[in-house]
Amino acid sequence: MITRMFLIPMVLCLLWYVYLQVNGYSLKQGQKGFIYILVFSGGLLGVMSLLLWITNAQNM
Repeated sequence: MITRMFLIPMVLCLLWYVYLQVNGYSLKQGQKGFIYILVFSGGLLGVMSLLLWITNAQNM
């Protein structure tokens, strides 16, 4: 599962791009949304990595 985590920001950015195109917004207007998606995805990846590290340390 962890190997597919890179798909989360890609799918979210694709959905955001489609939303912008359907509603007639430019990429410049939706730039903040892309930043939010990348920050959220980075935070999620950090939490998942921390949890993986903690649970792996307990098994040693």
